Amino acid sequence: MIDLDKISFNEDGLVPVIAQNYYNGKILMQAYANKEAIQETIKSGYATYFSRSRQSLWKKGETSGNLQKVIDIKIDCDEDSLIYLVVEEGPACHTGEESCFYRNLNLEKDTKPLPFEILHKLYEKIEERKNTKPEGSYVAKLFEKGSDKIVQKVGEEAIETVIALKNKNKDEIVYETADLLFHLLVALVDSGVKLEYIQEELLKRYK
Repeated sequence: MIDLDKISFNEDGLVPVIAQNYYNGKILMQAYANKEAIQETIKSGYATYFSRSRQSLWKKGETSGNLQKVIDIKIDCDEDSLIYLVVEEGPACHTGEESCFYRNLNLEKDTKPLPFEILHKLYEKIEERKNTKPEGSYVAKLFEKGSDKIVQKVGEEAIETVIALKNKNKDEIVYETADLLFHLLVALVDSGVKLEYIQEELLKRYK
């Protein structure tokens, strides 16, 4: 059982909650929860907050369908804020953006991925190129050539990475490793293997 009395709620009985993507680490939104909302989150397994405007519990996605499945809940060192680590079932923002934090301080849309999410973003971009087949796209051409060509490219890049590692040339290692990871992502998309599957398997090996 989780002792919710350890949480330092404010004078309104609320605590700020950050929703963060469990797999790629992206910050999705910030809201508030009271004790009842946290209890409901734990009970249902889906993110529930407290709406200050409606003065009632608010299950994220209850009307839009954009639910947030909660994998874990973290509390900060002062026990006065929480993180819901979630798997999204749709965009977090009411604007349709994946995250509510999609603009910089000039209120301009920022589309550049952050380093910790680049593998997931590349995977999504590769899936998009496979489905839309834009003219002139290297990825689209790879998919047109078929699985054998994609696997061949992974093999070629693996050999070049091994040679770079043998030569202990830092710049070559970085470049060839990036090439290998990129083509491996293409192969994973081609095989229908999600990055999340790889992450879960690696978690099993963490000791």
